[in-house]
Amino acid sequence: MNSFDRKAAELIRRYGSDILASEGMQKSRAFVQHGTQSIYDHSLHVTSMCIRLSRKLHIRIDERALVRGALLHDYFLYDWHEDGHKWHGFHHAATSLKNARRDFEIGQIEADMIWCHMFPLNLRVPRCRESWILCIADKISSVAELSPVQSILPKKLKYE
Repeated sequence: MNSFDRKAAELIRRYGSDILASEGMQKSRAFVQHGTQSIYDHSLHVTSMCIRLSRKLHIRIDERALVRGALLHDYFLYDWHEDGHKWHGFHHAATSLKNARRDFEIGQIEADMIWCHMFPLNLRVPRCRESWILCIADKISSVAELSPVQSILPKKLKYE
């Protein structure tokens, strides 16, 4: 494991261990997000990518908010491949935010991150740096998860 991966894992453990251990996040291990990736793994990939982007681009961010908002961005807690979720891409951010507020204490930055992460599909323009980073990281991770070449995804790291 390289030093970046160790640092990302440390930040995720420090700021997100309660989220990762929660019943909702454990439930998300059973739901497929993209390709063969679970929502749980997708959330970890996105969080790691957020940390990577903020470091590489030297963007000053609230690390705690970045980690927590990224982990919770897809906290919708259902299998979107089942019938009845035709408009999932347009609605899941609101459901994720509602669930995150119900299960955790989140601040304005985390709320903006979750609410706006589907921009530009949803026309909610991000209001903070952390939200913009999440928008980009989510798209990069999603494309990588659907790609036959998944080399930009982090290796299985111990986050818990």
